[in-house]
Formats: sequence, structure tokens, C-alpha cells
Amino acid sequence: MPGIDWVEVVAENVCPGHLPESLLRLRARGVTVVPHGVSLGLGGAERPDEGRLTALAERAGALGSPLVTEHIAFVRAGGALTASPRLEAGHLLPVPRTRDALDVLCENVRIAQDALPVPLAVENIAALLSWPGEEMTEGQFLYELADRTGVRLLIDVANLHTNHVNRGEDPAAALAELPLEAIAYVHVAGGFERDGVWHDSHAHPVPQPVLGILTDLASRVTPPGVLLERDDHFPEPAELDRELGRIRDAVETGRVTRARQADRPRTTSEPAARRAAGTTEPARQRLALAQTALLSALVAGTPVPEGFDRARLGVQARALAAKRADVVAKVAPELPVILGRGYRAAFLAYAQSRPMSGGHRRDALDFAASLLLAGAPEDAAARRELREWWLDRSGPAPRPRHRATRAAHAARRVLLRR
Repeated sequence: MPGIDWVEVVAENVCPGHLPESLLRLRARGVTVVPHGVSLGLGGAERPDEGRLTALAERAGALGSPLVTEHIAFVRAGGALTASPRLEAGHLLPVPRTRDALDVLCENVRIAQDALPVPLAVENIAALLSWPGEEMTEGQFLYELADRTGVRLLIDVANLHTNHVNRGEDPAAALAELPLEAIAYVHVAGGFERDGVWHDSHAHPVPQPVLGILTDLASRVTPPGVLLERDDHFPEPAELDRELGRIRDAVETGRVTRARQADRPRTTSEPAARRAAGTTEPARQRLALAQTALLSALVAGTPVPEGFDRARLGVQARALAAKRADVVAKVAPELPVILGRGYRAAFLAYAQSRPMSGGHRRDALDFAASLLLAGAPEDAAARRELREWWLDRSGPAPRPRHRATRAAHAARRVLLRR
């Protein structure tokens, strides 16, 4: 497809020593590949995990990338700071726009910047819910973050539209407050609305309101790059090319508007009041308690924290469970085959009482184990197949396929123990 200068790849889906042939072909054509992380959790209360930072740095090196990107979000909570079990969201959740959260985020971003071999850019996320007691607008929060850390911003205009529908926030006001000189590039994506809630699906055509926000942004600054996020339900190449054309037209319309209004004064946000330099530990503790209470309500059925919209939290909880079921089905595609039509109902029932504490592969194993312990599925052949699947994947290495070989290995282990 002509006119494609660069692409993104989800960083966690790439093994540096075994790059997919498709990425190698793109790089050979001179197409830039940017690793886009989804699991670092820079907005969480804990400091960034060294192993995850090392992995992100390795992917940037393997892909020859000029920068890496992540999200302003938290993805896990609990643990040592709260003396409670660790919980995984399996999703990007919003950070409260408070001074505590900003202090922690700034320190986490600096830690990540020091660990990465290329510049870091961070993305505003889409959210279904709002935190009570927020102290800044999104524009003020991002302005202060960029000002204090020098981090670049990945502005997702589809997420601005999502937050307009779901939280009543004005996209134009957010754009007016942003430090436009800090923009690294821009995301656009499609989604759908259901029962008054906009879902950022990355699987539908980009709607006109999102293109309008892109035009507004382009009327203020020339975007260094624009990327269409499309993760599923890919259209035919001709339709995809037309969609890219509509995105280019939106940028060009904004450029023409900017040329006509070159002398228009720009409204800038007032940076939030800064705190004196000091330890972030008290802020981390307060943030950890708040994020753990919210995530526990979403994935473990604990009471909804005071000030949150119960109905909206219910929508978010159901969305998290559905996404969890979908991802487990992708990382363990044998499970829907073994369980048939009963897979989804069985997994959602399991998820109600079993929060995710590790990755999705661990979740798949735990789900299978819970079914086997309960004597499920009812069909004996399916139960045997599920048991074989679990045994093959629960150990440090796959079991030998031949029954006699497995018996010989078992006998050898018994002799060694003696």
C-alpha cells in the first residue's frame, strides 16, 4: 500500500530475537516501526518494573525505533504498598487528575526515560469512568506532565472523543490547553456507542466527530505523524485506503485553516501549582490505596468506593470481564474449541470470583484448573482433553507426546527422587 511511512506494533507482542516476517519486510522497505507498550503502568502507584523497562528497551533496539510510546494509565494495583493481593486489570485504567497522581506519574516517567535508549512519548487514554475530586483538567494535567519531565505526548483524538461522550469533556478545550510543541504524533481510531457509552473498539471506521477533532488539532499545529489504530475486523484494502484518504483530508483541512488564521492568538493552560521537591512516598501510598479500592471493585466485586458512579463502574466491570475472556481465548485458542459454546459463560462465571493476578496465559491455566477441580466440563471426553491441555502447559516444559516416553520420564523422576 503506497503512502505508509511508519507503523506501530504492540511491544509486548514482539519477541526481539524472532521478529515476524511482516515486520522485517516493512523495515526492509524503509518503514519505521514504533513499539507501543500497554503493560508498563506508568500511572500506577509503584515504580516502573525494571524487567518491563528492559524488555521495552530491547524492542526499541531490535526494531531500530526512533522512540517508544506508552500510556498514562494504571494497569495493576495492590501488592506491597497496600499489603493486599496484587490485582491485574488487563486494561488501561484512568489516573486521577490530582497532584498526588501527577507527582507519582512524573517520577515514574523520569525513571522510564532514564532506562530507555530512545525518547519516550505517553498517550492520553479513553475512559468509561471519572474519578471524584479531580483537581485539574486533562489539558492542565498533560501540560504539567510535559513541562516537568520533558516527555513527548502521543495525542489520541479518538480518546478525546470517547471522553467527550463518556465524561462530558470538551475536546476543543483540551486541545487549547495542550503544549502542542510536545506532540510526538497522533492516533485516530473507530469505535461505537451503546446505551450512551462510547466504546473505543479499534475495530470500526473512524467516525466524523473524531476526524473533526483531528482537523481541529491540525489547525493548531502540524502533526509530526498520524496513525490509524485498527486491531480487528480489517476492511478490504480499497476501503482501508479510502479511510486513510479521509484522515489525510482531515489533516489537510486543518492545515488550510491554520494558514488562514496564522495570527490567531493561542490559548494556553495555566500550569497546576507545583509542590516543593520531596519524597513521593506519601503520595504513592495514598494513590495505591485509591487505585486498589477501585480495581478491587471492578474485578473482585468489593464495594464501590465513595464518589464513583455505580452504574458506570458496572459497565466498566463487564467490559473488563468480556475483554479478559476475549484475550484468554486468543492466547489459549484451544480452550474455546474444547469447551465449545460453553466457553464464554464458564469463563465469565470464573472471572466473577477470581481476579486476574498474573498475565493472561496464567489466567488461562488457572481457569482450566478451576474447571477440572469442579469436575467440569460434564462431557468426559472434553474433560480428558482439557486435563491433557492443562498438564502440557502447567509445567516448566511441554510433556512428551508419546505415552511410553511420558511413562519413562515419570519413572526416571521417581528414581531420581529416591
